[in-house]
Amino acid sequence: MKSKYIDFRNEQNYEELKAPAEAIKQGKLVLFPTETVYGIGANALSENAVNKIFEVKTRAKNNPLIVHLKDKKEISKYAYISNSI
Repeated sequence: MKSKYIDFRNEQNYEELKAPAEAIKQGKLVLFPTETVYGIGANALSENAVNKIFEVKTRAKNNPLIVHLKDKKEISKYAYISNSI
């Protein structure tokens, strides 16, 4: 896996996002720094990509992943609220 750090704090160089965006579209994983650790990103709508995350992290399938959405209006497209909780 080839790595490259893209820092947007000082320069808004969105051209740098084309390669990671294409990788996600192809079902590949991308790594990105957060405030404390590195995150693993993938297309949450791709079963193969999601399975790759579980495999790479050796994470139990009953331990859910976080999905980031553009805004809260998107939640109902991807999740439902159960009244049994």
